Amino acid sequence: MPHLDRRLATTLIALMAWGALPAARAQATTTAAEVLKVDKAAGKLTLKHGEIKNLDMPAMTMGFRVRDPKMLDDVAVGDRVRFVAERIDGQYVVTALSKAP
Repeated sequence: MPHLDRRLATTLIALMAWGALPAARAQATTTAAEVLKVDKAAGKLTLKHGEIKNLDMPAMTMGFRVRDPKMLDDVAVGDRVRFVAERIDGQYVVTALSKAP
């Protein structure tokens, strides 16, 4: 029976670690950017952004999908923004967006 207890403990530890992944993703920090293009029809945004630490991505200019197309209603080309991006189903997606002060 000790072998079974060890396997059970290993399984429980793995499940707890797996459950911690969404929490780690939720701790993503915001990144500063400038809006270069807004494409409401496609639900996309082109940003000139700083380093995105949670994605291990250097500063660059690139297009992102937005999780909610309504995010695009309050931004325009030239706006300075703060955003959170995540990799969802293999695509980079803006999950939070606000104008920078």
